[in-house]
Amino acid sequence: MKDRYDVLVIGAGPAGSIAARNAAEKGLDVLLIEKRQEIGDPVRCAEGVSKECLKKHVEIDKMWICADLKASHIYAPDGTRIEMAEEISGGEVGYVLERKVFDRALAEQAARAGAEVRVKTRATDLILEDGFVRGAKLMHLGKTYDVRAKIVIGADGIESKVGRWAGIDTSLKPIDIETCTQYLIAGVDIAQDHCEFYVGNEIAPGGYIWIFPKGEGKANVGVGILGSRAGKFKPRPVDYLNSFMEKKFPDARIIEMVYGGVPVSGSIEKTSANGLMLIGDAARQSDPITGGGILNAMEAGKLAGEAAYAAISAGDVSFQKLEEVYEKRWRATIGHDIDMSLIVKNCFINLSDDDLNSLAHSLKDVKFDRMNLLDLLQALFKANKKLLWDLRVLFKDAAKEVAKNKI
Repeated sequence: MKDRYDVLVIGAGPAGSIAARNAAEKGLDVLLIEKRQEIGDPVRCAEGVSKECLKKHVEIDKMWICADLKASHIYAPDGTRIEMAEEISGGEVGYVLERKVFDRALAEQAARAGAEVRVKTRATDLILEDGFVRGAKLMHLGKTYDVRAKIVIGADGIESKVGRWAGIDTSLKPIDIETCTQYLIAGVDIAQDHCEFYVGNEIAPGGYIWIFPKGEGKANVGVGILGSRAGKFKPRPVDYLNSFMEKKFPDARIIEMVYGGVPVSGSIEKTSANGLMLIGDAARQSDPITGGGILNAMEAGKLAGEAAYAAISAGDVSFQKLEEVYEKRWRATIGHDIDMSLIVKNCFINLSDDDLNSLAHSLKDVKFDRMNLLDLLQALFKANKKLLWDLRVLFKDAAKEVAKNKI
């Protein structure tokens, strides 16, 4: 390990690996570190991702595809089912990945592009000088290193310390977190062409239960509940999941278990500082409705890699420059989608099971093939007029998009 690089990327998930690859492809000297000994493990993800969005960042390799989904089925508390085609099911429906293989493949691509990759390497602090981040203090196999870099990119997940060390407020309230538990189950007869989502305050308060098939009789089955709905004297996510499993898959065998938190806070005030950018869950860039973050993380990683090159080439890694080449760019794209999703999240977490059933009844006979967001909102309003006010900003935004696409 050298003591100086152009770019230091902390965290080798999809965000970090894409950032490292893009920066290395532009000729920058890049170090990508991961605190765990294996990239991609443990998996804290349902592993679903939109095909078209994924293809923007990587060539598809069947080695890390477990299932090819054509639709999603959403179940209301009373069992009413809504079927949605893949095209309008959101960013988590398309391919089901094998993240242990996928994440390693992305890191390998970064390495082939010229980035140096180090596992079992932990950042313990930032090097701060004259108000700028100038690198980080690292620990690798019991030894400590001061590694200087012109830019540090924090991709260290929901537990991110990098942002806090740089003075960025990344704190999350309970209402800003989905607490999750997931089982990988085997020995089940499950359809491989669609995923399933179950909503309701009795089974997943402020969240949902998901089923993503993984081929050969396996599936990811998990639950996320809003942190503000959990507590010392309330059921834990694993309790909700076990209750669901007893009813849905009583004979399934659990071969893996993972748990963790997902940020659903919406955009935070800033994700950059002098000499530093945050990306992915460290920047709270996951979808506030679904908690899905793979695609947003990859897009943010791409923008951060490009921004690092632009800033270093200009000899200016100040916050003002990074705001121009990174902050404003991601907020105008994925940031806008996140803000719209937050409006929907804040509306739907307050709906009762009766409200959810009513919405499902109004939609169960609608043909969801290539319906746009405006059509969906209009269908929802027929069941609950109050939504017209609660989602008015989203409605106006969707109308603008439809009008723009017709021009």
